[in-house]
Amino acid sequence: MKRLLTGIRVIDFTWVGAGSFTTKLLADLGADVIKIETAARLDSLRIARPFKDRISGVNRSGYFADRNSSKRSITVNAKYEEGLGIVRRLIADADLVTNNFTPGVMEKMGLGYDSVREIRPDVVYASMSMQGITGPEKDYLGYGLIIGALTGVQHLTGLPDREPAGTGTNYPDHIPNPTHAAFAILAALRHRRRTGQGQFIDIAQTEPTLALLGPWLLNASLNGVIDERRGNTNPDMAPHGVYPCAGNDRWLAIAVANDAQWLALCEVLGIVPRDGWARTQDRLSDREAIDPEIAARTKDRDGRELVAALQAAGVSAGAVNDAGDVLRNDPQLQARGHWVQLNHPEMGPSIYNAPPFRFSDAESTPSAPAPLLGQHTREICEDLLGLDDGEVDRLIQAGVLA
Repeated sequence: MKRLLTGIRVIDFTWVGAGSFTTKLLADLGADVIKIETAARLDSLRIARPFKDRISGVNRSGYFADRNSSKRSITVNAKYEEGLGIVRRLIADADLVTNNFTPGVMEKMGLGYDSVREIRPDVVYASMSMQGITGPEKDYLGYGLIIGALTGVQHLTGLPDREPAGTGTNYPDHIPNPTHAAFAILAALRHRRRTGQGQFIDIAQTEPTLALLGPWLLNASLNGVIDERRGNTNPDMAPHGVYPCAGNDRWLAIAVANDAQWLALCEVLGIVPRDGWARTQDRLSDREAIDPEIAARTKDRDGRELVAALQAAGVSAGAVNDAGDVLRNDPQLQARGHWVQLNHPEMGPSIYNAPPFRFSDAESTPSAPAPLLGQHTREICEDLLGLDDGEVDRLIQAGVLA
């Protein structure tokens, strides 16, 4: 089947999480994403756990693999004049150039927007630094943890009487930043197709994450109220929490939105409804007494069977899955074909995430596993730049293509 971004070429300087995930989305949709790498300074995801068979190596990171499916990799050291020349020649035939470095890094390499625009006047150029290219903190360094802290996500995550806990993963790297960046890129590419004009896109990775905090920001703005951590509770629903099930560290989540759902929950669990808990407002006031009543009736029951019974009764419930459950025991993901197995050159058959969307008349699942470091160097140099084997060999020996 066709892929909707076939014909788009991306020269990709991104690394680590958010930037790599952004260009992965484009690559899975058919764009020719050429990842610019050098062994002199590896993408830190290449040496990030988990490793296949727990054996470390630049081509064995599962984290790197999932963020770089469908791409091609060329190793070229742009600190060499010949290396910079090769990159410039690749840019001359590209539609998009991406990076997520601190402001000024690309300029020091001679590959800032103004320089790139001289090579390709209609280029779309996406810069994804943590704080954008303007403002007093534009040069600050940071990862997903820091973005979560700066934006208020960290403050709201955890239990009321404990330190800010975070989300357990660098959430900004995985959802708000890459999806907002991909949207901006697609809009700029559409504008370019319609007008012939390129764009410089300045993405501050802190700002998409603020979209997660709409209600809390409004509460602070309109009411002067600074919300605090509240664990699994919800100010408008009760019960609303996570409860134990049979087995070691097995749990299910339950969210009751109205009084009818409360009565249905009571029937499934065998709770005798108390008059004092009939209304949501009453249950909100007495949630500390209600939660143990529910836990006492869930702790010896099979979680999946109980979820099925609650859902059949119209109560929102879901098992608390671990990574193994999500991968092997989730019938919904299996039915939708979410997991894609691709044969990686070094790791062998490996599982990849498919995008969370399906097209009626186009393919969107990953087309190839993540590339080995420099796997396509010779192919790119010969096919796109017209270099012969001897010239490629010379450049490799000289450390230019390394």
